[in-house]
Amino acid sequence: MNNLVVMPMLIPLCVAVILIFFRTYIKLQKIGVLFAMLLLIVTNIFLLVTVKEQGIQTLYFGGWEAPFGITFVADSFAMLLVLTASIVALCCFLYAFSTLTEDYAKNFAYPLMLFMIAGVNGSFLTGDLFNLFVCFEVMLLASYVLITLGGGKERLRESLKYVIINIFASWLFLVGLAMIYGTLGTLNMAHLAERVHQIHQGPVLTTVALIFLIVFALKAGLFLFYWLPGSYRVPETAIAALFGALLTKVGIYALFRTFTLIFTVQENITHTLIGILACATIILGSFGAIGYRDLRQIVGYNVVIGVGFVLLGLYANQTEALEGAIYYFMHDFIVKALLFLMIGTMIYITGRIRFDEIKGLIHHFPLFGWLFFLMMLSLAGIPPFSGFIGKMLLGIGLVDEGMYITLLLGFLSSIVVLYSLLRVFLKSIFGESMASHQMKKRIPFSMMLAMMLLMICTIGLGVGAEVAAPFVKDAAHVLTNPSVYIQAVLYPEGG
Repeated sequence: MNNLVVMPMLIPLCVAVILIFFRTYIKLQKIGVLFAMLLLIVTNIFLLVTVKEQGIQTLYFGGWEAPFGITFVADSFAMLLVLTASIVALCCFLYAFSTLTEDYAKNFAYPLMLFMIAGVNGSFLTGDLFNLFVCFEVMLLASYVLITLGGGKERLRESLKYVIINIFASWLFLVGLAMIYGTLGTLNMAHLAERVHQIHQGPVLTTVALIFLIVFALKAGLFLFYWLPGSYRVPETAIAALFGALLTKVGIYALFRTFTLIFTVQENITHTLIGILACATIILGSFGAIGYRDLRQIVGYNVVIGVGFVLLGLYANQTEALEGAIYYFMHDFIVKALLFLMIGTMIYITGRIRFDEIKGLIHHFPLFGWLFFLMMLSLAGIPPFSGFIGKMLLGIGLVDEGMYITLLLGFLSSIVVLYSLLRVFLKSIFGESMASHQMKKRIPFSMMLAMMLLMICTIGLGVGAEVAAPFVKDAAHVLTNPSVYIQAVLYPEGG
């Protein structure tokens, strides 16, 4: 049973390697991708249910038990994110089938996307910091190639910023690994948590914690996010949607995992700094979201706002706040991918990138127009969509901790998000109609299917919150009780 824990990483990895040898067989690549993603989703659902019923699942590679060998750990928090990421990735692939040209497919776009997904899933499941670094690099190496596919000056300029900032963060990550291993003699997360609690976090470990905070903040687009909107606007829409939905989430996940499990002693320093950075990110992201008319820039800054908002839950570090953050985390996967796909579709059918140059799409594409309206409500957290539950629980947690100013800022950001998209809706979707000859293309079925599936997911997560509640509560329980994770990894037999 425990061997299944590695499957969310192994399935896309193996299929990606196989598809490399079929670069000229585009239909075969698409079939292989669909098979991999459907198998991945089924496996993830089975694993999530197993974790809920039987507890945290661990896999010790080569029979070397923690902390001596490589360990993969599947708890409810990790599995919820892996499952959501897999569903979102499937929708992005469906969209890509109609938008990526043969040149992209023959240049290994589909295998690279699968490699990136393998790195994302591995990052969620790994039980030690060094393999978190390895999975980060698998994900990033694939993204380095994907962001440069297609060429052009703008793509080259933005990809250079993206690569440089991530290489710097990776170098700093290695420095942090060396320091923490030199201090505690281990890199297993559960073992690190145990040792930190035994010796009580001192000045050296606080410094190490701040290094990891900088690393994961850079990768998540927290505060120092100047590279993110530009870098996420240059790839093809399906690839950009994967970037916006998945890549920043790995950095956020790493912050949640390490600062609820390992670095928990000096919260007055680390968590306060996380809160300050989250608030600053929300404020600066809000200025960007309402300051641009470029559709792709608006999307990028909405990603930034989401990063800051979900990290308010870690700042509060309280049960309801963490439950809200987990709900919002899953919601943000789905709705940000949908936002990227819908904005990309607007550009696809009109050839324009400024919303004030597009008019009345709802007259020509009524289904698409109303989908955009529903997506806008979901992104703003209007009930019964998925964003509402997360924001409500997060708000309760912030109130319980007396963080009223932070609460006000978080909910003001929802108004900013709504305004940034409402002006797009009123001008580009619901305004007077453009002439028919100005519509460059029609929306293919697989593109519309991808957007419909994501819309069903955001509605389903909101309406079916009670179904997800036991898994979310279990995930928040593990985050607020590190001993549960430590016991499952280091003492699986109850030792």
